[in-house]
Amino acid sequence: MSKKIVFLDRDGVINKEVGYLHKIEDFEFINGVFDACVYFQSLGYQLIVVTNQSGIERGYYSEDDFHTVNNWMLKQFKNQGVDILDVFFCPHGPGSNCDCRKPKPGMFNQADDKYSIDMENSWMIGDKEADVQAANAAGIQNTVLVKSGHTIDETNSKSLFILDSIEYVKTAIKN
Repeated sequence: MSKKIVFLDRDGVINKEVGYLHKIEDFEFINGVFDACVYFQSLGYQLIVVTNQSGIERGYYSEDDFHTVNNWMLKQFKNQGVDILDVFFCPHGPGSNCDCRKPKPGMFNQADDKYSIDMENSWMIGDKEADVQAANAAGIQNTVLVKSGHTIDETNSKSLFILDSIEYVKTAIKN
C-alpha cells in the first residue's frame, strides 16, 4: 500500500530562515511546527523533509555539518512525538545540472522510489514557489506555501493555499 506523505521544506517552514543554517545554536523552530506535525500524523500522513542545501557546494559548511544539525533536529521532533520518515537534501548550487535541486522533482522521485508514495494524496509545505513547482512536477498538486520564510508573490503562485506559517496549516490539510 502506498504511503500518504506531507513533504516539508526545512528552512523557513520547520525553522526560522537564517541563511545557510549549519549550527545547532542558530536553529530556531517555527511556532506550531510540532503541533502541526502531530496533527498530520493523526490524519495518517507520514513526514519527509526535502531541502535544498546549496551552502554545501558553496563551501559555507560541510555535509557533516548538515548531518549534525539534521540529526539534532530529528531528535527534537522525536522528543515531541513526531517521527520524520526521512530527509532528502540537495547539496548542489543553483547552477548545477542535478535533478534533485528544487524546482526539479528529484528529491520527491527519490522518496517515491524508496517508499512507494501516493503522490496524488500527498502534500508539500514550502516557503518558495520552487517548492510548489517541484511538488507539481512529481505529481503532487496539494501544496501550501507559508510566509514564514521567503517573500511570496501571491498573485502568481500555483500553490493551493498560502498561510502565515505552518502553525495555521490545519485550516488547509484535512483528512
